[in-house]
Amino acid sequence: MFEQSFKNIDDILHKDAGCGSELDYVEQTSWVLFLKYLEDLEQDKEAGATLSGEIYTRLIEEKYRWTTWAAPKLADGKIDYNAQTGDDLLDFVNNELFPYLKTFKEKASSADTIQYKIGEIFGELKNRIQSGYNLREVVALIDELRFRTHTEQLEMSHLYEGKIKNMGNAGRNGGEYYTPRPLIKTIIKVVAPKIGDTIYDGAVGSAGFLVEAFDYLKNTKKLSTKDIETLQKNTFYGKEKKSLAYIIGIMNMILHGVEAPNIIHTNTLAENIADIQEKDRYNIILANPPFGGKERAEVQENFPIKTGETASLFLQHFIKILKAGGKAGVVIKNTFLSNTDNASIAIRKELLENCNLHTVLDLPGGTFTGAGVKTVVLFFTKGEPTKKTWFYQLNLDRNLGKTKPLNERDLADFVALQKSKAESENSWTVRMSDVDKSTYELAPTNPNTPEEPPLRQPEEILEAMAVLDKESANIMNSLKILIQND
Repeated sequence: MFEQSFKNIDDILHKDAGCGSELDYVEQTSWVLFLKYLEDLEQDKEAGATLSGEIYTRLIEEKYRWTTWAAPKLADGKIDYNAQTGDDLLDFVNNELFPYLKTFKEKASSADTIQYKIGEIFGELKNRIQSGYNLREVVALIDELRFRTHTEQLEMSHLYEGKIKNMGNAGRNGGEYYTPRPLIKTIIKVVAPKIGDTIYDGAVGSAGFLVEAFDYLKNTKKLSTKDIETLQKNTFYGKEKKSLAYIIGIMNMILHGVEAPNIIHTNTLAENIADIQEKDRYNIILANPPFGGKERAEVQENFPIKTGETASLFLQHFIKILKAGGKAGVVIKNTFLSNTDNASIAIRKELLENCNLHTVLDLPGGTFTGAGVKTVVLFFTKGEPTKKTWFYQLNLDRNLGKTKPLNERDLADFVALQKSKAESENSWTVRMSDVDKSTYELAPTNPNTPEEPPLRQPEEILEAMAVLDKESANIMNSLKILIQND
């Protein structure tokens, strides 16, 4: 039901003058979807309060509730098709509903409440659907969706993830928001966070790392009431610079079950890392910072090692903001390990001297659909220098791409071997005592790759051809004799 509804909504938005790409479809579906989800959530809380003999006060006033403007019902319970539509509906949404919801940010008691997030979402978003009739059709389709059971919520969240993935092919840097989920799950398995850890992504995008970490922790044990509260309020933290990614990230976490995500709309790199104090640090960092970007000179001033490369600045930020003993899994371009510019050398030195870079996963080209760069994952623990690093080179029997994406089976051998840091055809260990201290160069060079057989000399090839010619002639003579005898 969800999948067909999403397809029908995209078809409607495709016809609307205000929506030009998959990014617009996701953005506009998101805010309508969120209000329907909020209605179902409020109904469930109200019903639960009634059963407990308590009174539940709704967040949203009657006039602005879903059941009033989006899906008013007749006395028999059927939808009232005489509800506002066309210009009247647009006027209400743009000039009354959005301004009202935006005020929730100022009214909220604190930033970790769903009221605050409602205010943030509708302060950042605007309705781009230009036809009130199209909006009425979209609202009618979303009204048919239900988020009441765990199964419904799970299906909804998976399909929403699918829409985010499609943004990667929609231009406007949509691909920055999506990291392949099999890779994220593998990174989380290796980092192995525990309930009680604080988990941070300073380039949160669509919040894929935080969402998967939430699912991982939910399934580690039977959760107590305290565990649930810890996961909801004191575990997941993120920052995001871009407005659309910020909204998608919040929406994604809410649809996965985190009611008031601790995600801040800010440019992480605009913060001076010298100002980071112990209270600001986290136990776990999971991130895939944008690579290839160039930062302005004033941003670079926030870092001791000056560079325009966005990912290199993020790596400095992550090292600084990680607690002593804290663990990280960070995706970065593979050229970081071998670049010879002064900044890259200095950052590698910083990483190796202040953290234990215990594992490097070398990923094949095509891991990130639509991105032609090769990447590695750096796994490190802060607080002790690196003595040796275990490398694993992911070699697959196929080229990765849109129709043949990375899957968890591809990474199973890495996960298994990483526990013991065993050597294999695809894995090896580099000791820091063997690393050139003038460059700290760590480019993955697998010493266990089977050697290619040496090329034969021309005279060997001619000799082999003569033998084959002789064998062919003998076979032909035998066939002639058989034919004559017949």
